Amino acid sequence: MKVFKVLGSGCANCVNTAKLIEKVAAEQGVDVSVEKVTDLETIMNYGVMSTPGVVMDEEIVHAGGIPSSESVMNWLSR
Repeated sequence: MKVFKVLGSGCANCVNTAKLIEKVAAEQGVDVSVEKVTDLETIMNYGVMSTPGVVMDEEIVHAGGIPSSESVMNWLSR
């Protein structure tokens, strides 16, 4: 199982990023856990300055804006 964290304030882009990861994972048949992290201190500890940020298995893979479906597919194939 791949563990994702979506870092952000809970804005529309953050919500849509979490939904996109879940949707692409379901289409690819990959088991994922998606956690939304809204605590500013936690987000800052990851070094993310623009949200939404995406952390996969404790590695920052994206920051700023909604990622593309292709990016999510690449993360899932790692």
